[in-house]
Amino acid sequence: MTHNINSDNNKRPVREVMAFDVVVVGGGPSGLSAACRLKQMALEADIELSVCLIEKGSEIGAHTLSGAVFQPTALNELFPNWKEMGAPLTVPVNQDDFYFMSSAHSAIKFPKFIGERMNVNHGNYIISMGNLCRWLAEQAEGLGVEIYPGFAATEVLYDHQNSVIGVATGDMGVNQNGQPKESFQSGIELHAKYTLFSEGCRGQLGKQLMARYNLERDSGTQHYALGIKELWEIDPSLHEEGKVIHAFGWPLTESHTTGGGFLYHGEGNQVALGLITDLNYSNPYVSPFDELQRWKHHPLVSKYLKGAKRISYGARALNKGGLQAIPTLVFPGGLMSGCEAGFMNYAKIKGNHTAMKTGMLAAESIFEALKGGDKGGQVLESYPEAVRQSWVYKELYAVRNVAPAMHRFGMLFGSAFSFIEYGLFKGRSSLTLSDPIADHECLKPAQLSKKINYPKPDNKISFDKLTSVFLSNTNHEEDQPCHLQLRDSELPISHNLAIYEEPAQRYCPAGVYEIIQEQGEARLQINAQNCVHCKTCDIKDPSQNITWVAPEGSGGPNYPNM
Repeated sequence: MTHNINSDNNKRPVREVMAFDVVVVGGGPSGLSAACRLKQMALEADIELSVCLIEKGSEIGAHTLSGAVFQPTALNELFPNWKEMGAPLTVPVNQDDFYFMSSAHSAIKFPKFIGERMNVNHGNYIISMGNLCRWLAEQAEGLGVEIYPGFAATEVLYDHQNSVIGVATGDMGVNQNGQPKESFQSGIELHAKYTLFSEGCRGQLGKQLMARYNLERDSGTQHYALGIKELWEIDPSLHEEGKVIHAFGWPLTESHTTGGGFLYHGEGNQVALGLITDLNYSNPYVSPFDELQRWKHHPLVSKYLKGAKRISYGARALNKGGLQAIPTLVFPGGLMSGCEAGFMNYAKIKGNHTAMKTGMLAAESIFEALKGGDKGGQVLESYPEAVRQSWVYKELYAVRNVAPAMHRFGMLFGSAFSFIEYGLFKGRSSLTLSDPIADHECLKPAQLSKKINYPKPDNKISFDKLTSVFLSNTNHEEDQPCHLQLRDSELPISHNLAIYEEPAQRYCPAGVYEIIQEQGEARLQINAQNCVHCKTCDIKDPSQNITWVAPEGSGGPNYPNM
């Protein structure tokens, strides 16, 4: 149903309104699974239910980035016959190796029983999550879901009782000064009885909702890591389809940073490789991008890259706070699912299956309410209770101490503790650790930190940031407001540069932030065109001065096969 309404006090143009039973924000695995489950239940019950899903990327999958070794548990529940339906899961894991990189030239392989105690990949698949999301979108549309890619939700809509009644998409055709251009198109209001927020890690609207409704976390502070991924086409003679390699240690241990790397042999002589750097590091000179470029030169990795061609690049923040850091999931008229809320199993480095399942549970809660005559706007407590009764909760409870242990005890001792706590006892102890220090509070002043001189790229295995961003197919309309907003334009120089040598120059994996010297004066230059939407600046800025907001719809990376 579509109609027009007047603007509030004539402060903005009249916006078109589209009304649905349910609006889903985000075309990732959680949002798509929720949309599919809603329509499945409606069709089974012979009930008419209108479902709309919007995605800020130019197409479904354009902004989806994940390793990914995929655990099909939730997919088995959503589409039990997914193999016959042609889901893009074609490479089962057949070898799973786990290493400690003790130096730049050596690595220790863990016995199989140790690796399997921490992360069992039997029955999992090496996939492109972007391609799986494209397939899920096909299933959703086949079930009757209306999907609108290229539309970024930029505003939550509320009624006079403070209930969520939907979202508004951003205006298009606005210049960098905020004035409408000839191509101007006003955003659209999408009204719904219930709105499901599935934006992914560090969602823009999710942040606003947590603040507005004071959505308390259990006992933990949410923590994050930055995952940087590259896709390579390698020599067929070096390709081992189905092989999975995980490694931790060098080079991150040199800067007392936690995290680890991965290398997955997928189909078509391609390998996906990357490095996950925990964002609680203290040395402001750490550059996660350059750590990855160093990591690739380790013999364990470089032996596969001889004569190889790098074909894609991307980066994305991920949640690692665990069960303790999951906020209240419901509020009047709305729910959160997937990585929006932090449902990632950090021990497994997997969150796609839990994202899908929580989206499905949210859908079931919404449907049962609407089927019973609910007119919307309620707090659906049945959803968090369903999560508590599900395998998602059981799985995350078992690994609840892994990430906090890494933070408290460091890589080696934290890994040893995690092996005992989770690998041997599966989290059955009564101990629950927490880490109350937020990632942005962890940086030490530059004068107290060791400067890191990263080697120059050789343009064969290692590369620079701009060359890498080119492979992400990132594009934004240049004449639009900057989507990286500074609360105080003076802080990057007066505070961040003065104390921390402005770490944004280094933690950003896309070369967005630069310190420019002009006539003896320093200024921060923001190259927003380069932004791959990883959200690291929103997380790690020590002053919490940077807010990432959605740019004009369809802007950002366009990841193929990632």
